[in-house]
Amino acid sequence: MKKALLIVLDSVGIGHAPDAAEFGDEGANTLGHIRARVEGFRIPTLELCGLAHAEALAGGSKPPSDPTRMAWGCLTETSPGKDTTTGHWEIAGAPMEHPFATFEKFPPDLLSRLEKASQVSFIGNYAQSGTVILEELGEEHIKTGLPIIYTSSDSVIQIAAHEEIIPLDRLYEICKACRKIADTENIGRVIARPFTGSPGNFTRTSNRHDFSLQPPRTVLNLLEENGVHTVGIGKISDIFAGSGITESFPTKSNRDGMDVIQRLWQQTPEVPTLYFANLVDFDMLFGHRRNVTGYAGALEQFDTWLNDFLPIPDDGKSLLMITADHGNDPTWRGTDHTRERVPLLASGPLPNESIGCRDSFADIAASLADYFSLDPWTTGKSFLSD
Repeated sequence: MKKALLIVLDSVGIGHAPDAAEFGDEGANTLGHIRARVEGFRIPTLELCGLAHAEALAGGSKPPSDPTRMAWGCLTETSPGKDTTTGHWEIAGAPMEHPFATFEKFPPDLLSRLEKASQVSFIGNYAQSGTVILEELGEEHIKTGLPIIYTSSDSVIQIAAHEEIIPLDRLYEICKACRKIADTENIGRVIARPFTGSPGNFTRTSNRHDFSLQPPRTVLNLLEENGVHTVGIGKISDIFAGSGITESFPTKSNRDGMDVIQRLWQQTPEVPTLYFANLVDFDMLFGHRRNVTGYAGALEQFDTWLNDFLPIPDDGKSLLMITADHGNDPTWRGTDHTRERVPLLASGPLPNESIGCRDSFADIAASLADYFSLDPWTTGKSFLSD
């Protein structure tokens, strides 16, 4: 029975994209700058799979001549954005023509509509790092009981609340109500950001939940309609608002996600199956917080896991793809994502050689349609056909 695994290493970019200057990101390089800053950093399994080859290709250099364990290349985003939703939608074959709406602060009319819909008053309403805003407004939130609303350079409404002040179910209800207003404003995500602790020692919990705009039709819908079981691991179902996802396994961390991947992959599916996983810690815990050593450690943890996992899908028939959705250079100014090319490592029914610098993330969607013997997807080009 055919099965495929697509792993998104959230934010693991490999060098600024050709249009990075338009986003203020010319010179950004998530993986390259981690290599330069962290002494002793080693990811030998990913190197063997062709990651250094993909990095060289993305940067316009001559790739190494060493043989690799997987096919390798890089992807260039065509959509006008550098956020999680934009990247994943393009990976699934739905590039965006126009960017999501972004704000430095929500205008009075929009804030009023959000408060009316959710039946609360908010404090905050400005762009800020998720950890910094807790330092700035966490104590006021505890005193007043009012949730914190904030944003970033991404298209997001983020709503933070202490789990002992506003219970999770109520926080999620507030976010669902705000999602209805966000739909009318083309805002990509409403994100629940629960936290615990006391002033000076607040900690965000793993009970984050993303409420996303309903996506356009993607290859996930095509797969599901043709009998392919689509399994989301991590926040995949959230990103696609459940559209095209047959079954979902939310996870608490990279480690949890890797355990779920391994457990599910070892099972023998009764129908053709795609496992689509997002490992978010790279981005959420280390990229946005500009924690270079933490980011390096997370990559090394994944590399060790991959070394043990690879013999399982390495049968020459099952399709394995490893990629990313954008960059988040932990050495870069600010706290936001960076516009970068991303790696593509693949194994299965294709030779272990270069698959080139691809013109769109949607090449993954086209390759999935090709692999499962469906009609060609409308965007992107299958690297399996190449």
